[in-house]
Amino acid sequence: MALNQKRIAPPSDDRRWKLVDATMRRYGYSSQAVIETLHTIQEVFGNISAESLAYVSGSLNVPPSKVYGVATFYNHFNMAPLGEHVLSVCTGTACYVKGSGQVVDWIKEEYGLEPGQTTPDNKLSFMVARCVGACGLAPVIMLDGEVVGRLSVDEMKKRIKEWISYDK
Repeated sequence: MALNQKRIAPPSDDRRWKLVDATMRRYGYSSQAVIETLHTIQEVFGNISAESLAYVSGSLNVPPSKVYGVATFYNHFNMAPLGEHVLSVCTGTACYVKGSGQVVDWIKEEYGLEPGQTTPDNKLSFMVARCVGACGLAPVIMLDGEVVGRLSVDEMKKRIKEWISYDK
């Protein structure tokens, strides 16, 4: 920590903040620790809250706008708690050309969810990813992190319906 930087207290007494502090300490409270610190927060809390953004900003002496910009730029970071199950559709070029855009539109219509939204019962979160790095499997959906690819649009819809109804 820089000599002239004053240590700020975590947002709460939650012990998970010690893990966040350990990440910042490992990087010497450098402004370059923003991404790694946000990864730790995401991992231990499940999402990145406004209070955690403020804590990172103050602890690393980085403008709040920069921390927010990093958190909202990367798809990995969630600014709100996710549902029990997460459906993510890749919208990268290869996947989009092979029909993932049609799947996104269908999910919006079928389940009334926009990308980034969670059902009121917190059972399902719908996400889109710019690219999941599995272009050879296009189009790709991820069901709770399981990559599912090489399906037609109709097969993807069927698989999603089965996956969602399986949990009910």
